[in-house]
Amino acid sequence: MDNLLKKYPALTQFLKFAFVGFLNTVIDLVILNIETIMTGSREGAGFAIQKGFSFFIAVTFSYFFNKRWTFRDNSHKEEGKKFSQFIAISLIGMLINVSVATIAVTYLKDPVNSLLGLSFLTDQLWVTIGGLCGTAIGLIWNFIGYKFVVFKK
Repeated sequence: MDNLLKKYPALTQFLKFAFVGFLNTVIDLVILNIETIMTGSREGAGFAIQKGFSFFIAVTFSYFFNKRWTFRDNSHKEEGKKFSQFIAISLIGMLINVSVATIAVTYLKDPVNSLLGLSFLTDQLWVTIGGLCGTAIGLIWNFIGYKFVVFKK
């Protein structure tokens, strides 16, 4: 495995990125679940706003962790530009993430539960399922944008 990682440094970066993404997902989902439990809003526009907020908190953590560890960018040169680019890539990623999550919890929950007889999947579990769907779809977009736009060497 070591030889493979040395031969393909982008693979090492992607694995680190995936780990940071895992931590971001935990942060995102913990905040999202706290919000939905506190408000009772688990679909539609209310859910989308809550998902956007939890995503923004997680993406701020992501910038600092990815900058220093994943892409080993320790320079403070053009910090404002990099952060702006990171936010721009992340906002598009957020639109992808939030759209997919909202579609899953608003439009797919009932047909999937009915079709597959998955009545044990509660509305609150669908919050997590929707969040994970959004995260999965946005993963590749974010990695490519961060690697080739924000932290390009």
